[in-house]
Amino acid sequence: MLRTLLGEKPRINEGKLKAAMDAMAHTLELFQRQMHVDHDPTHDYRKLYVWTQGLISSLDELEQSCFAAAHFRKKVVAGSTDDMTPTEKAEYARYVYFYKDGFIRCFAILDKVGTVLNEIFQLNTSNTKAHFSYFTVLRQFDYAREHHDLALQLIQIKDSYREPMSKLRKRRNMEIHYMNSEMHDDLWQLHQTLQGKVKLEDLNQHVQEMRQGVDMVCETLTASYSYINKIWKRNNSL
Repeated sequence: MLRTLLGEKPRINEGKLKAAMDAMAHTLELFQRQMHVDHDPTHDYRKLYVWTQGLISSLDELEQSCFAAAHFRKKVVAGSTDDMTPTEKAEYARYVYFYKDGFIRCFAILDKVGTVLNEIFQLNTSNTKAHFSYFTVLRQFDYAREHHDLALQLIQIKDSYREPMSKLRKRRNMEIHYMNSEMHDDLWQLHQTLQGKVKLEDLNQHVQEMRQGVDMVCETLTASYSYINKIWKRNNSL
């Protein structure tokens, strides 16, 4: 959708994004098949079906936000907001909007994945923490040795993206719980300069970290849903 609005060609899924989308699409087929067989009297599969559909939509929206942030970043040339023309300030504001939307969506999707894993594998994470995150669910796998292989994959993915995800998580927490993340950057910059001119942070680095966040989410989804599909085929049911 955003590519069309920005005059770009529609996206063709490839790489990590395609792998995640394909894994979830295959799971939807399995859920549909199960609902057709036993009519899903308790609506368990229907619920998981809807959740998975939501994850597919959320991943699509995350990728679009990342793309839009990178698109508008290219239009920002000045190194400080004080040096920007009104037009460039508008482009910078659009970049900030989609950048923020992106890093918030990264963790929202991970938490949704955690909810799916907690439900399917009956990890009972709510007994440990009422309002749990993906990372809380990941720790619960220590008590579910039956799915140790999946836990190892997910932990490896988490650890391989530790640095960029830590930065994105800090910005997400700042944005949601304290103050706007870019305001925090501005305050820090004002303390570092006598002129009072706020220098922009490295926007290229921010975009790169965002892309790494998208990759981490994609790999997490691929590992999770590929494992679900594998277990399904092995047991013919969850």
